[in-house]
Order: sequence, then C-alpha cells, then structure tokens
Amino acid sequence: MLEPEIEQYLALAGVCQAAALVKQVARNGNVDKVAYEASLSSILVTDPESPQHVFGNLDNLTVGYQTLLGQLSDKSTHKDTELTRYIASLLGLERKLAAKQQALSELGQRISHVQRQLAHVSFEDAQIAGSLASIYSDIVSPLAPRIQVAGNPDHLRQPVNQQRVRALLLAGVRAAVMWRQMGGRRRQILFNRKRIVSSATQALKLINS
Repeated sequence: MLEPEIEQYLALAGVCQAAALVKQVARNGNVDKVAYEASLSSILVTDPESPQHVFGNLDNLTVGYQTLLGQLSDKSTHKDTELTRYIASLLGLERKLAAKQQALSELGQRISHVQRQLAHVSFEDAQIAGSLASIYSDIVSPLAPRIQVAGNPDHLRQPVNQQRVRALLLAGVRAAVMWRQMGGRRRQILFNRKRIVSSATQALKLINS
C-alpha cells in the first residue's frame, strides 16, 4: 500500500512517462522496454484494485518520476519544452474526451476488444500495439488538433514506431483520465509544484531502496 502523498500523483507520473517515451521513440527509434510495457498495459487495466495496480510495481514508473522531477524541480537545470508540450497536449486531450460520451463509449468497446485479443496473442505481440495505436487514431486524436511529434524522420517513417507513438499517446491520455478521477487538475501543477516534487522524490527513494 502506497503512502497517500505518493499515490496522489501516481497518475501524473504516468502522463509524464508516456510523454518521455514518445520522445525516446521519435528521437532514438528505441524505448525503455519496462516503462513502455507498463504504460501500454495500463490502458487495459479498466477495473483496478488500487491506483498502483494500474501500473504494477512502482519501479515501472521510474521514467515517469524522473521526468516529473526534471520538469518541476528547482534543482533541474534544463526544463524540456518538448516534453512540456506533450504533457499539456495529453491533459488537454483528456478534457476533450471527457466531454464526448460517444467517444468514451467507443473507447471502452475497443479496449475490451484488445483485452479479448490477449487470449490469443502475447502482450509483446506487435498486433497489440497496433490495436492500441488504431484506437488512438480513430477515437482520441480527432478530438483536438493533432499532437505534432518531433524527432528523427528516419525513425518516424517506420510503421512500427508510428504505432508505438500512437499507443503511447493513448497511454498518456489514460493516465490523464486516472489523474482527474483522483482529483487532479492542471492548475495543481503550478500551485502544488513543491508537493508534487516531494511526492516524486519519495517515490524514487522507494524505487531505489
């Protein structure tokens, strides 16, 4: 059981992790495998026992907490404007999605279909990432101006990386939904910055202990 101070901002770390992984794929053509699988898996956890259950072990969010600290800590010497843009876009997409009941219904149906797929293929199968990417393209992306992903054109032209990016953007929206369900609001990132930084620091200490 996590401390409430950590649990409160768990989902925000999930949003940050998705954004960081999108950047990894776009810039490098590869991705942190543990973080990637945890983020994509979170989309399919629709009836969690606890917030932590959505992502599994806390260390699955290491990339997310590191990103959160890098963006908000006073000690950070470099705020990544690209990541800030991705995070803001994901939070904005969640608000658009929340206002569209039909889109939410379709989203639930499509996620259920992917859950059924897992009875026949492993989670690592490219078919799963492809299905999640299609959900993002068909249902979520049209709700707002397209998120412009910057990176190496050679990597971004590859279909497998396009699928990874879209699936990760869906994971980011899922984390944003969870954050709002737990009382999170965009203004908290500005006004509760010290508390969020403290939460991320505690989480990373637990992960590294």
